Amino acid sequence: MASGAYGHPVVQTPHLDALAARGTRFQNAYTNCPICVPARASLATGRYVHQIGYWDNGHPYDGAIPSWHQRLREQDFRCDSIGKLHYKGQGTDHGFSDEVEPLHVVDGTGDVLGCIRDNPPFRDKHDELAKGGPGDSTYLQYDARCSEHALRWLAEHKDDEKPWAVFLNFVCPHPPYIAPPEIYEQYAPEDVPLPPQWTPNTWPDHPAMDYFRRFFGFTDGLDEETVRRVTAAYYGTTTYLDQQIGKVLGALENNDLTDSTRVLYSSDHGECLGARGLFGKFTLYDEAAAVPMIIAGPDVPVGKVVQTPVSLVDSFPTALECVGAEHTDEDLPGRSLWQIAQEDDQQRTVFSEYHALGTEHATYMLRNARYKYNYYVGKTPQLFDLEEDPNELSDLSGEASHRSMLRDFEAQLRILLDPEASDEQALASQRAIVKEAGGTEAVIKRGAFDHSPTPGEKAAFRPHS
Repeated sequence: MASGAYGHPVVQTPHLDALAARGTRFQNAYTNCPICVPARASLATGRYVHQIGYWDNGHPYDGAIPSWHQRLREQDFRCDSIGKLHYKGQGTDHGFSDEVEPLHVVDGTGDVLGCIRDNPPFRDKHDELAKGGPGDSTYLQYDARCSEHALRWLAEHKDDEKPWAVFLNFVCPHPPYIAPPEIYEQYAPEDVPLPPQWTPNTWPDHPAMDYFRRFFGFTDGLDEETVRRVTAAYYGTTTYLDQQIGKVLGALENNDLTDSTRVLYSSDHGECLGARGLFGKFTLYDEAAAVPMIIAGPDVPVGKVVQTPVSLVDSFPTALECVGAEHTDEDLPGRSLWQIAQEDDQQRTVFSEYHALGTEHATYMLRNARYKYNYYVGKTPQLFDLEEDPNELSDLSGEASHRSMLRDFEAQLRILLDPEASDEQALASQRAIVKEAGGTEAVIKRGAFDHSPTPGEKAAFRPHS
């Protein structure tokens, strides 16, 4: 985890570290899907991706399934958003009282090209990596504006009598891997630690990972200079994010709101940074699927570290309890983080899944207090002992001593869903999206764009031949 609060030896995040010191940090927190749009839909609805059908970056949340922000608004709590949402946009009501400079998916549809899963056009990330380093980007500028929006918002609502919620979303750290020069200089590339299994001779031997590398053009491996330079830039954008968070936490203090405001900090996914020979998110390894989760404020234990596994679907009941709203959705899989923070560490299993670009078929993860089980439709599973092997270097799935554990995990997964049926459901939905967009040939001709543009920008499509 790229923050001092989580023990990273290099990354400087003093404001997040201070937030964790005055609150509770969840050591084992996960996204419910390691790619932006589905993760944000899960966070909004408190439900898993296979339950809600927002499968990938071409299936943006459209408000059709109730969100925690919709439930708050229904009960007359003010609930505004600031910054990136990655929802449908286009005038859609997503359930907020107001959206301040929201960043939504391109044209209300997002990355339709990623919906092509059968013989898709591959993507090459090397141009993006070549640009990594010091500089400026519209994402850096956007995040600065978002922090200013938040400062104004807090000043305007500091005297409100009724509790409110504000959902503040920054983009950084996120590709492009460009950090402000003065921050980039704080991270000498030679001091950047190299990630696990980044060289070809150490890559995990699994067909799903082989396909990821082919899809993104990483079959020849990554050179050390690129890994260190791009990672240094990512660390720089993380420190930049921390500075924006520091401004907002400072505004809480300046407006006498610190002692009466609960804060929840998390992320929608992680970043591989060269691990397993990949850059981006997408995988179920911890560098992509694990996320930070920190809470602070009234009645939150100070300086506590919780080992109980948690995930983004826990945000829905957390948000409602935070302001004292009534819980009207009884079938949600999540639990309030405020409650989990008060308890002793528990045995609990959390779930993540992936149905998007870079894969031929669905992948699913179950993570309990010690073990992680990854199920790949049509391929062999993986099993890791995260207590003994936190870098996930040793796959135990082939060992006879763990066969019963594999059977138990698969049985637990099949109670939750039918993995093959959900895979087929996702593929059918993706084919329908492509057909609606004019068919495979038209979608490929339109091409891909590297990143969702900030408000006012145009998406830079790169056509495929």
